Amino acid sequence: MSIDVGSRLRFVRERQGLSQRELAKLTGVTNSTISLIEASRMNPSIGALKRILDGIPIGLSEFFAIEPNAPSRVFYAAGELTEIGKGPISYLQVGESRFGRSLQILSETYEPGADTGRVPLTHDGEEGAVVISGRLEVTVDGQRRVLGPGDAYYFESHKPHRFRCVGPDPCRLVSACTPPSF
Repeated sequence: MSIDVGSRLRFVRERQGLSQRELAKLTGVTNSTISLIEASRMNPSIGALKRILDGIPIGLSEFFAIEPNAPSRVFYAAGELTEIGKGPISYLQVGESRFGRSLQILSETYEPGADTGRVPLTHDGEEGAVVISGRLEVTVDGQRRVLGPGDAYYFESHKPHRFRCVGPDPCRLVSACTPPSF
């Protein structure tokens, strides 16, 4: 099986709205090298490809998992959501990949006592959610509130934040963040 690295690179670069020159400037790889790779006249080493992809940014595994000519999907069955969490916190992502997307939607489940950690999270963007069941303690920039079914939150993600399931039952919520951060 042969993978067309050049076409795939062109696809992800254009999807990010970058010109070859902009990508070259971001990565320190020459514009001519990027042009030769995209024209399939040169095969990059893994190191060179990783350096180029870091400028987009996209990881090697995600780069090779993308199907540039695949039709855009609209609907996803419950079993088709992608698990990106671990341990007592489940994050089921809507869609196969976050690459090239402006919005990330998650179906989250926190087991009783599950916590995102003592060190608050911070990242660029905004996020919000609606609690479906259970109780979730949300701390944002020093403000703390316990939310139940139907309650919601929305904040700028650069503010330190933390989530913890309180009570005897798992907490389920549907969340969205922009830009995708997981």
